[in-house]
Amino acid sequence: MPGTADLRPVGARPSEGGTDFRVWAPASSRADVVLYGPASERVAVLEAEEGGWFAGRVPDVGAGARYRWRLDGADTWPDPASRYQPDGVHGTSEVVDPAAFRWTDGGWRGLPLEEMVLYEVHVGTATPQGTFDALIPRLDALRDLGVTALELMPVADFPGDRNWGYDGVYPYAPARAYGGPEGLRRLVDAAHARGLAVVLDVVYNHLGPEGNYLHAVTGGRFFTPHHKTPWGDGINYDGEGSAAVRGFVIGNALHWLREHHVDGLRLDATHAILDDGNPHLLAELADALRDAVPAGRRFVLFAEDERNERRVVTLIEEGGLGIHAVWADDFHHQVRALAAGDREAYFADYAGTVEDLSVTLRKGWLYEGQESPNHARARGTPADGIAPPRFVHCIQNHDQVGNRALGTRLGHDVPPAVYRATSALLLLSPYTPLLWMGQEWDASAPFLFFTDHPEELGHAVTEGRRREFAKFAAFSDPAARERIPDPQAEETFLRSKLDWDERMRQPHLGVLTLYRELLALRRSDPALQPRDRASFAVACVAPGVLALRRTGKKETGLLLVVSFDGPARISLNPSFETRPPAGKQWKPLLWTEDPRFGGGGGKVEVDKKGTLEIPGIGAAILRAK
Repeated sequence: MPGTADLRPVGARPSEGGTDFRVWAPASSRADVVLYGPASERVAVLEAEEGGWFAGRVPDVGAGARYRWRLDGADTWPDPASRYQPDGVHGTSEVVDPAAFRWTDGGWRGLPLEEMVLYEVHVGTATPQGTFDALIPRLDALRDLGVTALELMPVADFPGDRNWGYDGVYPYAPARAYGGPEGLRRLVDAAHARGLAVVLDVVYNHLGPEGNYLHAVTGGRFFTPHHKTPWGDGINYDGEGSAAVRGFVIGNALHWLREHHVDGLRLDATHAILDDGNPHLLAELADALRDAVPAGRRFVLFAEDERNERRVVTLIEEGGLGIHAVWADDFHHQVRALAAGDREAYFADYAGTVEDLSVTLRKGWLYEGQESPNHARARGTPADGIAPPRFVHCIQNHDQVGNRALGTRLGHDVPPAVYRATSALLLLSPYTPLLWMGQEWDASAPFLFFTDHPEELGHAVTEGRRREFAKFAAFSDPAARERIPDPQAEETFLRSKLDWDERMRQPHLGVLTLYRELLALRRSDPALQPRDRASFAVACVAPGVLALRRTGKKETGLLLVVSFDGPARISLNPSFETRPPAGKQWKPLLWTEDPRFGGGGGKVEVDKKGTLEIPGIGAAILRAK
């Protein structure tokens, strides 16, 4: 596929005897690199190249050197392609040598999508220390749980000491607050040593407002008024000068593969990556990564995309964008509507019935072109033919917790029995499951929205956050909105930190035990290994009751029956979705309300006529014998 990106290296790249510098400054006639020593400054003039580029090699400059760009002999600016900002977003940039790190993962080849169980983490709140290094001691617990891939929320450096990561302004620089580039490399290397893949969340639809020097360095050419986004002017992916912009972004994706050994990227809000060109940025990015990944190495691309657009996960050769998998939030929204009664904002699109939940599970997403009440237009395309692992399902994630006014998790809003039952549905389906950090023990900590902006911008963020919830019934009263935690307050951030010790106490230990057993089943049971569309069937089999049947080779089978309303009695033989394989009977294997999981007990029974009795709300797992 012919590319349109200008993939010249950007930033500072040390090698023996010196460092190569390159910057795209198309509105300038001169560019220098200013180097800062212990007692004096040193200025090196860069040579002009075609297309608005300036480059040059400066001898006797290596890793650890501090620098800024000076344009047209006037102001100096940090490098937007900096690999490290040790003094924050407004400080000098630091030269980093990626070759200096001693990797131990030479035999690591990554994981196929079909084997991924994703575990989403916010580095700053996952541990008390909030660093890459502090996560390393937690990796064994994640591996033993049954997680196979650590998914990090954005780590690109941001203003202040705390942020979700979606206000990042240095796409190439792992946040100093988390431990910088060396800390990230240590975490990735340690994860690979334990057989865990690492997926990194990246943001290519916008940049944050504070410390964003791409405006100044490029003379505004990095952005375009031709496209409007919720964050302002769109990134210039298709106008004059867009080749350099596309190269900056595609080069960033290659940077994470080559310099940090990550195993995949989660592309934030791809529906907001606005590009009228051909090829689309995403297709060119996917193609560039495909060419760059070493032979035998796996690299997986995920898209967060609200459109239910099959083109996103269609091969480039077939006219698609070439992304491997997509976050399919319809499943989450159906679960929330059914279990917690959510009906406002985008939840207005979901009836919250077991019938609709079963349809969503059968297809992968619900909307395939129907009219969306929330959007007031048709939404979605048919999901048929798309392999189930290409849909990422969850019952909570950072957005669906943190974008709630009080940062409440699903476990805060639904009965424990429902939480356990929906967990079983998530983990035993053929789709790619994503867990939100702490989900496996039903963590008590909320995950709130937090920032650390300068006072004026921070005040605007706080007021905007509270205004945003005025349309919700619970916060229509201004006094109620004042109770929404202030994103700028350090306490808001501290409240969001996980307490790992609580997972060893009841009732959290019971939930953790359930997650371990469910993930062990997912990993080992023959009926759960096929993940194609022929390997499962799902239906609403009685009022408030959903059945998910999984079928493996040699007539192996598992049946998951979830009752959302209470006791249920179901004849299993008449329906294909619940009938056992020929010559076999269903035998109870696991009941999510078993006391060892923190449940209220009761007994699941299947009589000789194939009638299943469920004692109350919960999920029963049956095995064909």
